[in-house]
Amino acid sequence: MAVEHLLGEPLPDLPLPASDGRRVSLARLGPGRTIVYAYPWIAGPDGAPPSPDWDAIPGARGCTPESCGFRDHAAELAELGAAVLGLSAQPTELQREAAARLRLPFALLWDEDLRLTSELGLPTFRAAGRTLLRRLTLVVRDGLVERVWYPVVAPDRHAEDILGWLRRSQDACAASAAGRPGAGR
Repeated sequence: MAVEHLLGEPLPDLPLPASDGRRVSLARLGPGRTIVYAYPWIAGPDGAPPSPDWDAIPGARGCTPESCGFRDHAAELAELGAAVLGLSAQPTELQREAAARLRLPFALLWDEDLRLTSELGLPTFRAAGRTLLRRLTLVVRDGLVERVWYPVVAPDRHAEDILGWLRRSQDACAASAAGRPGAGR
């Protein structure tokens, strides 16, 4: 897998511009889990892709449905202790527009100079004269990469996949605690 090197890795302390005006460092997210889904490009209000050959690029299409899936499941993810952030090389002004139009309850981060992408060795591709991120998702816990999904083959259902994994992870922790001597006292 092209991203297996990420498991257990600490994230670099690189503050990134966010669609809500903040600068966010993935290394300083604090305790708990954060789902960071990386995507190539959310289409604008006209739905036009950034390049004429967009549909021919494997994994390029589906950023809007993926973002809407995380929007629609944000409350459930939060109930399971996970915050959400989007990550792209798409400029912040375009992400601000997308976040407002799609009513996203979380920020979209801009890896403006691809420094985070480079430091983590994230997979990319070229389209429309730009280097863009391939679709993948990181689960960040306490500043370390706990889990990676790559490739993401069904972006419209990806948030549901993450929810299922979080529930199974939570169930496994509960079962482990219940099986320990003295647990539940």
